Amino acid sequence: MTKPFSLLIKPASADCNLRCSYCFYLDHSALYPEEKIHRMSDEILEEMISRYMATDQPQYIFGWQGGEPTLMGVEFFKKVVHYQQKYAKPGAIISNGLQTNGTLITEELAEFLHKYNFLVGISLDGPEHIHNKYRLNQGMKGTHAKVWEGIRLLQKYKVEFNILTLVSSSNVHHAKEVYHYLKDHGFYYQQYIPCVEMDEQGNPLPFTITGEEWGKFMCEIFDEWIQSDPYRISIRLFDSILSLMFYGRMSVCHMAGNCRQYFVVEYNGDVYPCDFFVEKERRLGNITRNSWEEMQDHPLYHSFGHLKHQWNDACIHCPYLFYCSGDCLKHRIYNGQPSETMSWLCEGWKKFYSHTIPGFYKLAKAIQLQQSIKGPLFVDQKQERNQPCFCGSGKKYKQCHG
Repeated sequence: MTKPFSLLIKPASADCNLRCSYCFYLDHSALYPEEKIHRMSDEILEEMISRYMATDQPQYIFGWQGGEPTLMGVEFFKKVVHYQQKYAKPGAIISNGLQTNGTLITEELAEFLHKYNFLVGISLDGPEHIHNKYRLNQGMKGTHAKVWEGIRLLQKYKVEFNILTLVSSSNVHHAKEVYHYLKDHGFYYQQYIPCVEMDEQGNPLPFTITGEEWGKFMCEIFDEWIQSDPYRISIRLFDSILSLMFYGRMSVCHMAGNCRQYFVVEYNGDVYPCDFFVEKERRLGNITRNSWEEMQDHPLYHSFGHLKHQWNDACIHCPYLFYCSGDCLKHRIYNGQPSETMSWLCEGWKKFYSHTIPGFYKLAKAIQLQQSIKGPLFVDQKQERNQPCFCGSGKKYKQCHG
């Protein structure tokens, strides 16, 4: 019996039509050197979908990423929907998300995405002079204008989409400019991701931001948002914090107490535990040879998941552990460091939470009154010390967040 999980699928592996300077996944093509071009076959696609649809899930969640997944073309995604419909149980709820650089969107693809309710994420780092610093095509030219062509097609066909902004050295000192640029263009669903990439010696690459910069950036975003936009603009991190306050559930994985929420499926069916850890030594199996149950029970999957709550002693006594759970492992165990290493962004997270939690709490109380949500906010509740910890670590509360 499998536990609920979602799929993050790389149908074109690390292949991409762009050459963004800060891309962490482009080098993953070296994992499969036997082929220059990586494309998921019909056989792998059908096997993956049929096996996933055979499990019991409250919702069947497919995330299509890359590399650049639109390299597969619209015919591939037509097959995706065909197999989903073919193998769906009566009443099954299916969700498709597509994360794309936006430069290969066509009229036909946009029309298809609308017809089948795909939620699209578009990578856009801000105005042209910011976006074009690192988001380059293979000719090393900026892609801002081309991305906007794709956005206009999505708007024309009324495709639901959000904006994913990578916060790098190009925009980290321009939080207000980026926020108002997105807001002024009507982009009311936003996500901000910190850019943290190291060289082989563990030194930050030029586009990497510091924890202090991350904290300041997100504080400025919050200050602009809380003034007039909390009921109009959705920012994924902010939504997750409010969800945690209301229901004790977070919607972004770096806030969870374990790293076992989803599987990454590569173009050839190989399965890994996390998008940031697609590494030969962490391969869990292959969907043509191993069941989902086998991979969920794999010792590597369990040991990887448990790394998340193997915190530094300083984390255990931190007032914000409830919200960050030590942060994403990507920011802790880079270059072979132990999981007890403090997050590269730790100081930024502390700066952000100390600045924003009072405002989030006040907003949560207002929403609670408006929507007649009963019961105290989760942050008010005193959990019994011998109960399982809210973070999902599997430990008792007294041995974890207590």
